Amino acid sequence: MAELAYKEPEPKIVAGARGDWELVIGLEVHAQVTSRAKLFSGASTAFGSEPNTNVSLVDAAMPGMLPVLNAFCIEQAVRTGLGLKAKVNLFSRFDRKNYFYPDLPQGYQISQLYHPIVGEGEVLVDMAPGVARKVRVERIHLEQDAGKSIHDLDPEATLVDLNRTGVALMEIVSRPDIRGPEEAAEYVRKLRQILRYLGTCDGNMQEGSLRADVNLSVRPKGSTELGTRCEIKNMNSMRFIQQAIEYEARRQIAILEDGGTVEQETRLYDPNRGETRSMRSKEEAHDYRYFPDPDLLPLELDRAWVDAIAAGLPELPDAKKARFVMDYGMTEYDAGVLTAEVTSADFFEAVAKGRDGKQAANWVINELFGRLNKEGRTIETSPISPAQLGGLLDLIGTGEISGKIGKDVFEILWTEGGDPAEIVAARGLKQVTDTGAISAAVDEVIAANPDKVAAAKAKPSMAGWFVGQVMKATGGKANPQAVNDLVKARLGLD
Repeated sequence: MAELAYKEPEPKIVAGARGDWELVIGLEVHAQVTSRAKLFSGASTAFGSEPNTNVSLVDAAMPGMLPVLNAFCIEQAVRTGLGLKAKVNLFSRFDRKNYFYPDLPQGYQISQLYHPIVGEGEVLVDMAPGVARKVRVERIHLEQDAGKSIHDLDPEATLVDLNRTGVALMEIVSRPDIRGPEEAAEYVRKLRQILRYLGTCDGNMQEGSLRADVNLSVRPKGSTELGTRCEIKNMNSMRFIQQAIEYEARRQIAILEDGGTVEQETRLYDPNRGETRSMRSKEEAHDYRYFPDPDLLPLELDRAWVDAIAAGLPELPDAKKARFVMDYGMTEYDAGVLTAEVTSADFFEAVAKGRDGKQAANWVINELFGRLNKEGRTIETSPISPAQLGGLLDLIGTGEISGKIGKDVFEILWTEGGDPAEIVAARGLKQVTDTGAISAAVDEVIAANPDKVAAAKAKPSMAGWFVGQVMKATGGKANPQAVNDLVKARLGLD
C-alpha cells in the first residue's frame, strides 16, 4: 500500500517579553480498554450503572481475594501496540504502585513500571494536507483504574463509587516530540481515531474512557536542552488541552524571564478560570515504592499468538486515507474527512462501489455529512442508507435526473424514505432529454426576450440567463447540457 508524503511542521514559537521560546510536550494518554470485564475480575465495566454495583470482592480488596488476569484485555493491549507499529514485548510483568487514596481500596494500583507489555511505536499526526508530525510512542503499559471520589453530593462528606475500580487502562506514553498546543490536541485526536478503528477503546472523553496528562516545558528558541516540566493531569477535552498548554507555557515563560525557576510539579487545569493551578509536587518512582506484584506471575506471550493478532488487524486510518486518494482520485483533505471514523469510511465505500468515486465523495461529504451535522446526527443514525444514496447517484449517472433534481430526491429520501427510482417515476421527476421539447422551450424564451438576445450576442456570458429561464420553464427537468448547447446554437454563440 502506497503512503502519502509528508513534511514536518515548524515548531510553535511563543514570543516572551525578552525573547522567543519553544514548547516541548509529551503526553500520557489513559485509554480504557474495551472489554466487558475488568482487568483482574469478572465485574462489569458498563458505564452509568448505579454506584457501587459493578464491584467484585477483588475490586473491593476483601481479605484473601486474588487477582485473575483477563486474557482479552491482554489481547486488546497487543492489538493496540501492533496498530501503533510498536514492539510487543513477549515478556512483561505487573508491579504494585503504592499510594493511599479513598477510592483505591487496596492501597496500591497494579501497573507495569519496569516491564511494559508494549515498547516503542509511533503516531503520524496530520496537521494539514502534506504536513504531519511523527510522534514517537515510548511505551504502553496496562494498569487498573481507581474509583471515583464524589465531593458535591454531601456538604460534609466525600462519597466513593468503586464501579470504575479495576477497569483496565492502557497508558500510552509519548516521547517529548510535540511542539505546540494544536499538535497536542491533534495527537490525541489521531490516537483516539486509531484506537476506535482497532476496537480497543471507544474514545469517549466525556465518559472518561480517554484522558490525557500533558507534560510541558519551555526552552529558548534554538536550544536543545530540555527545561523543567510540569504535568497537567486528567484532561478530557481537545479544547481544554490546547487552552491548558497555552496558559501553562506563558506561566513558565514569565517565571523564567523574571529570573525564577520552574518547579517540577503536578497541576490541574481550571476551565472556568482558564488557568492551571498547583496540585502537588511531582512524585518520583521511589515515592510509590514499586515492587513486583507477588500475586501475579510474569506474563509470557507466544510469538505465534501475537502474529495471529497482527494478521487480523483492520485497515488503519493512514493506509485507508492513502488508498482513498489513490483509488478514488480524491484530495487528501476529502480522504481525511471520509476516514475520520471507520463507520463513515465504510458508508462511503458502500456508496462508491461500482460508481464514480469523486461524485460519491462529493455527495457523502457535502450533502449527507452536511445534513447530519446540521441535525446533530451520526452516520449510524442516518435516515439515508448507502443503497439509497447509491441508487440516487445511478439515476444522475444515467441522465434520468439532473444534479439539481437529485437534491430534491435526496430531501424526499431524508424525510420520507423510499426507493430513489420509484420516487422519480411516481412524482414525474425524470429529466427531459427530448431535444424537440427542449428546443421548443428555448425558442419560446428567446422569442419573448428580444432585448436580452441582443445583449447576449454582445456579451456571451449573458447566455446563462437564457439557460436559467429555460430550466425554470421546464420545472428544472430539462437536461442542463442540452439546454446550454441549444441556447448557444440559437444565439449563434457556438
